[in-house]
Amino acid sequence: MSRQDDDNARSPLLNLLIIVTLATIVVALWYLVDYYVRGSTEDIIWYPPQVPCDLHRGACQADLGVHADMRLSLGSDLQPLEPLEIDVHLHGIEAEQVVVEFVGRNMNMGLNRYILDDMGNGHFRGLGQFGICSEDLMPWRAQVMIETADGRKGSWFDVDIRRRAS
Repeated sequence: MSRQDDDNARSPLLNLLIIVTLATIVVALWYLVDYYVRGSTEDIIWYPPQVPCDLHRGACQADLGVHADMRLSLGSDLQPLEPLEIDVHLHGIEAEQVVVEFVGRNMNMGLNRYILDDMGNGHFRGLGQFGICSEDLMPWRAQVMIETADGRKGSWFDVDIRRRAS
């Protein structure tokens, strides 16, 4: 009779350990998928943009260290779900790849990442678009990530996109 009581006392503890182990595995898998799908932004050296900057009016700039800088310009009419040209010009830095990601500043808007084509001489170009939001005015952040032989560098530019009235 005492053997049977002993087995029952271990069972809840064993069940708890199994649940904790499974939860740990799920969290680890979620982290790995997020890291490889979105790419880690933790290993990027971030440089603040030069202010003031208004992407609706023209290009925005950021210094990328002492002897390098970048300029980002978007199409002329910034609207949700409208294709827009993304242009990045680099000076003083050799890039292997340039990626622009549009991130919702106050809500998750999904993955909006665009790999730009190398046009030569530090000029990268591609097409992208801002997602649609239920709000009339959506604050976005355009993150420019530059892959170099020395590591990853980047900057960001904030822009508010107003939805057209229907």
